[in-house]
Amino acid sequence: MKIILIMSSIISLILLILVLVLNLISKKTFADREKSSPFECGFDPKNSARLPFSLQFFLIAVIFLIFDVEITLLLPLILTLNFSNLKNYSIISLFFLLILLIGLYHEWNQGALTWAS
Repeated sequence: MKIILIMSSIISLILLILVLVLNLISKKTFADREKSSPFECGFDPKNSARLPFSLQFFLIAVIFLIFDVEITLLLPLILTLNFSNLKNYSIISLFFLLILLIGLYHEWNQGALTWAS
């Protein structure tokens, strides 16, 4: 039993050293300008940070996130159909979808869904 513990410790130590050495060897040494930049959304980090940003792009992104999160809230409703009363399930589902549709109509009425040409 003791020999198995010693052998597994030695193998673990060898693997640890091997992973560390391979990590040091395989690193790329060239510095890429885009990889070292703090921005990930297409802005040039060497210029001013106060450049105008497309508000419609931002609104479309926020609307996408809202509907993406709401879809994740709708999926568990399907799973709870077996455990809940059909009347309660229908009321909750319709109320949730009504809120979604009212929000979508409001965004459409405000012109947030029309892309500027």
